[in-house]
Amino acid sequence: MAVSGGGRGRRERVGIDELLDRVRAGYERVGPEEAAAAAARGALLVDIRYAALRERDGLIPGALVVERNELEWRLDPQGSHRAPQAVSHDLQVVVICNEGYASSLAVDSLRQLGLHRATDLTGGFQAWRAAGLPVAL
Repeated sequence: MAVSGGGRGRRERVGIDELLDRVRAGYERVGPEEAAAAAARGALLVDIRYAALRERDGLIPGALVVERNELEWRLDPQGSHRAPQAVSHDLQVVVICNEGYASSLAVDSLRQLGLHRATDLTGGFQAWRAAGLPVAL
């Protein structure tokens, strides 16, 4: 079934579960140990959780904290508001949300900007913590 796309043509209706499946089919996600190993090799871990979750649960040492609504502006290597770490479209980025859902949608957006090595952490911060990896409180 299709619906109007606000004057931009017709768009197919899709539920969030199907959207996540489609997005995730386009790249390989990583687990906590893989994310830690990638960071040790120079990948940028990016924590997009909101402040209350970071305050409650802690931070991953060395991760760049970027609020989700600023992510594209901070990681676009061509952007005027980019973070100093956003040096190249070849940068490996591992996006981390709380449980691994919002991060998948964020990766899709980063890949549209040309960050072709962007991925996310399966299970998010909660999986990182459950794996016993470092957390700063």
